[in-house]
Amino acid sequence: MTFMPKQIYHVLFTVLLGSTLLSGCQIVSIKKQALNVTIANERESILTRNKLSEASLNVLSMTGREAKICSDEPEQCIQELQQIPQVQDEQFLSTASEVYLAKALTFEGSADCKVNILTGTKSEEKQKLQQASYDKCLDQQLYMLDKSIRYSYAYMFKTERGPQDRIFDNRQVQIRDFYNLAIAKLVSAYALRHKPEQVSPQIKVGKSIYSINFDYYPQLKQQKIEQLISSYNLNFSGLRSINRRDGFGSEFVVVLPQTQDDLGQDKSKYIIDPLNFSYKNGVNPNIHQARYLAATLTAQPKSATSIEDILTNAEFELKAFDPYKYEKVVMANKTYPLAGNFSTPYGLWLAQNNLGKAAYLTLIDRDDHLIMPHLYMLEPYNPNKKVIVLVHGLASSPEAWIRLTNDIMGDTVLRENFQVWQVFYSTNMPIIESRFQIYALLTQAFSQIDNKAAAKKDAVLVGHSMGGIIARLLVSDADVTQEALSLMNNRQLNKYKNLPIVSQRLVIKDIPNFTRAIFLATPHKGTEFADRWFTKAARKIIRLPGAFFSAIGDSLQSQDIDVKEVLSQIDPGFIQNGPSDLSYQSKFMELTHDIQPRKGLIFHSIIGNKSNSDDLNIISDDVVAYKSAHLEGAASEKIIKGGHSIQETPEAILELRRILRLHLTQLGLRQP
Repeated sequence: MTFMPKQIYHVLFTVLLGSTLLSGCQIVSIKKQALNVTIANERESILTRNKLSEASLNVLSMTGREAKICSDEPEQCIQELQQIPQVQDEQFLSTASEVYLAKALTFEGSADCKVNILTGTKSEEKQKLQQASYDKCLDQQLYMLDKSIRYSYAYMFKTERGPQDRIFDNRQVQIRDFYNLAIAKLVSAYALRHKPEQVSPQIKVGKSIYSINFDYYPQLKQQKIEQLISSYNLNFSGLRSINRRDGFGSEFVVVLPQTQDDLGQDKSKYIIDPLNFSYKNGVNPNIHQARYLAATLTAQPKSATSIEDILTNAEFELKAFDPYKYEKVVMANKTYPLAGNFSTPYGLWLAQNNLGKAAYLTLIDRDDHLIMPHLYMLEPYNPNKKVIVLVHGLASSPEAWIRLTNDIMGDTVLRENFQVWQVFYSTNMPIIESRFQIYALLTQAFSQIDNKAAAKKDAVLVGHSMGGIIARLLVSDADVTQEALSLMNNRQLNKYKNLPIVSQRLVIKDIPNFTRAIFLATPHKGTEFADRWFTKAARKIIRLPGAFFSAIGDSLQSQDIDVKEVLSQIDPGFIQNGPSDLSYQSKFMELTHDIQPRKGLIFHSIIGNKSNSDDLNIISDDVVAYKSAHLEGAASEKIIKGGHSIQETPEAILELRRILRLHLTQLGLRQP
């Protein structure tokens, strides 16, 4: 056994004792942390959690104050930060932006900034006090939002490093979001505070003035605006996805006022000859320009150059952009991507018009205001974009096209080259009547387009089910007058064949603006489904509108023709509701099932198959059999697994997008 020298023993003892004491005072240790926690700490902010970002908290720690005190008293806190020389300009401006926004959000969530539904039950004095408290709270919120916008802008564009130098910084993305949201909140809170009847050209917050500039949205320049609604606050249960474009600027929906034509007393009047009718303003009021428009707003100082001016003195300008026309925005003399939300205006239009409910009401003749067909443009008319017209089927509405329309908006190529028009019509009407009325409506709409505009030609027509039949007859040329008279077996009616009310419906003319058509689940030769016991029972309930018969009577009487005599001679099978016309045994089908699209028109068929068979004699979508949906001469025919609502399936949407892209390629507007 060997013994350790006494000196070495003492040295080792001292070292071991020292290390033990030091480990007891260790401050930093290592432990594993989940990746999502790490990322959350880096990226979360006051927008995603009820506390400031880590970046702001780190800066605020230099003041020795708790974060909550700074959030409660932002002015004093920011002043203290300004006095600390170690705080860099980027740190100071970004933290101030978030602190002011946090305070604004606190005001927004407070009881004082909310309208009490019980206010009406209180005394007049208490109501005044509550209103004063409400106004004060909104004023304070607006003040904080104004500050947040100013500090955000200064951080992004007035520091030594520009946005391009910070392109991968999480902090820059956060500040952009603060800026975009603060603009949205500012516009919304100002409307709550002042309740203007229409959007004001200026927003005044204390001494700050935000002037709205529509130079980049000419359609709105001389236009009254009913509302500016922030897209951040809207969510739609019926939309599968929200199609938007990331970038700079705050996303809004512009709501235009209803026109007098929309509100007129003649909306329930049935016009038997819309092509020659003398409309009040020379334009068919059932052609609706887009009322819900996508807009993107940016805020920037009008003339300030220094950071001090931006933070305290500058008058700001809110620039409104049409995101369909502009993809870039110039800020501080440099170009950046412009944000845009394309789905929200569409969703708002659907939600506020409730066309799905209207479809059933018109079917049973319970909505006189929609007795005539209507055409809705979903975005501001653009002369440089091709037109897609969508025609829905039985007991349906433009809601049938939600998925397709939304996908077009989300597809950059399609969005940049197409504009969507939706047709809404009452499906209880005879199909031959609906065809003529829609023909007149679309003819009038295209007649408003300049002959040199790209939108004038090469339009695409898409129809589903009954809408597919109408679509086929809109791009066909046929005179079925003699066939119709022979089927009625009444020679006396020959003397009426040249009357406009007869010839306009039996002499079928195509709309030359269309060069391509797509038919989905279309019963070109009728369907046995219309003759099942339950559909026959429904057909008996569905009746033709009284206004329709009255219009026929008025038209004949004006030409000194005995209405009762004529109606008594017409076979009832010729004037029946739309569902009855769908029967493969109907007079309408006998008259029209062999009519082919005009020569030279390119058309496609998309057919549903709910059977487990590949036999063309068996394939059916449970409503329409393949033999009825098949149309000779189609450029393509795609059979898809699914039921009658085939237009809602992902596979059908992909096929529609393929065809639309092919259309652009063959026109030379896109490389294959």
